[in-house]
Amino acid sequence: MRDDNKYTAPALEKGLDILDVLSAQDHGLTQIEIARTLNRSVSEIFRMLVVLRRRGLVDLDADSDRYYLTTKLFEMANRTPIVARLTVAAEPIMGQLANATDESVHLVVRSDENVLVIGQVDNPGYNVVSIRLGARIPVWRTSSGRVLVANQSPEFVEAFVRTHPHPDGVAPELLLRELATVRAQGYEVLPSYVIKGVTNISAPIIGHDGWAAAALTIPYVDRHFGGISIEACRTQLTDAAAKISRAIGGRVEAHPSQTAPTAP
Repeated sequence: MRDDNKYTAPALEKGLDILDVLSAQDHGLTQIEIARTLNRSVSEIFRMLVVLRRRGLVDLDADSDRYYLTTKLFEMANRTPIVARLTVAAEPIMGQLANATDESVHLVVRSDENVLVIGQVDNPGYNVVSIRLGARIPVWRTSSGRVLVANQSPEFVEAFVRTHPHPDGVAPELLLRELATVRAQGYEVLPSYVIKGVTNISAPIIGHDGWAAAALTIPYVDRHFGGISIEACRTQLTDAAAKISRAIGGRVEAHPSQTAPTAP
């Protein structure tokens, strides 16, 4: 078997480490802070930052001497064929859904053990629950993530659950049963893990291979006046997810071989 560990590119790895560190900072870091975080010398970090700035991936705030990520990485990610197809197909449908439900809508894909927000449409009303584009959130802390994992092959689901332990210590067998339920019903409705009083409604967007390529989610807010019921909202969201699935060539109906994951 090929051993990729024997192939190294130290300079590239240092540059990627810097991008990774800056991606987790809202207000950037100074050169010294980056060096300290990565346990590197200031001089080698400086050389990396010069190159990254030249390529437009990071920039420097002259007032605070803090480096921050530009939007170039996000723009590059959005040129990825699947992301580009998804956002183009989803944008008008998400707009219609937000107007019909008076709720915000966001579109996410999975990125390793996280979900990445690639689309966001605010509702037309005064009260908006929004999430910034490019946000990365752990899979187990979102309904979107659970929906994305649940709607993969049984082999993938089993492996993911076993290799990515739940942060609250939920047993793998219980997670598998929960994901099987999500898969069987075609959506998940669950109180937000982050915001009290918000209920997440999420449904998969199915790609041409029959598995989830993305998830469409509404952070549902129940209003005293106006608005629609959570059940009506769920129906409209699942219909919208099916439309987007068809728009990207997805098979909305599950293939007979796509059996739901079950706990051993």
